[in-house]
Amino acid sequence: MERDLLAGLLTQFDPYTGEVPGARPTVRRLSDLRGCFGDAGAYERALVVGDPVIYTVVNIEPPAAPGALGYSVNCLLPGRIGAEYYLTRGHLHAAREAAEVYIGVRGTGALLLQDEHTRESRLVPLAPSSIVYVPGSTAHRTINTGDVPLVYLGVYPAGAGHDYGAVARSGFQHRLVAGATGPELVAAAPKM
Repeated sequence: MERDLLAGLLTQFDPYTGEVPGARPTVRRLSDLRGCFGDAGAYERALVVGDPVIYTVVNIEPPAAPGALGYSVNCLLPGRIGAEYYLTRGHLHAAREAAEVYIGVRGTGALLLQDEHTRESRLVPLAPSSIVYVPGSTAHRTINTGDVPLVYLGVYPAGAGHDYGAVARSGFQHRLVAGATGPELVAAAPKM
């Protein structure tokens, strides 16, 4: 009986893998990220070797209703394409005013934030027990800078939607690469 009362109210997940028992994740492989990495040659060479999973997402979204929240359990694997760390495609929300909160569970990484209007970029660390606020009208991409999977939660207004196309068209102004002393934010080549 208690289980019935908790249906829709409780989600359990594995903090090491981001897996949610009984849920089917969205799986993004390297081939799904064409155009996301700055070094196209390194991307093509990596793709010839294989098409590894880069990240998984389990979305838990109630019907859109005033005040409702959706959330996701995410797992971004460690690795690099050339000098650039594994990353997510990045998105804006279809409902541009929608903000989001990211909560670090395992691993180390960062959120690359870019204001849609000014194109100003900020890099914010994401680690266990950290919370990152992503304002509305802000493109955001997660990057794993560590050696273990980066597991994190995202919480957003139900019905916020995801606009991947805007990011694919305009790109991010910066990229995060492995530098001599650690992660280094560098200017990206302009999108043509």
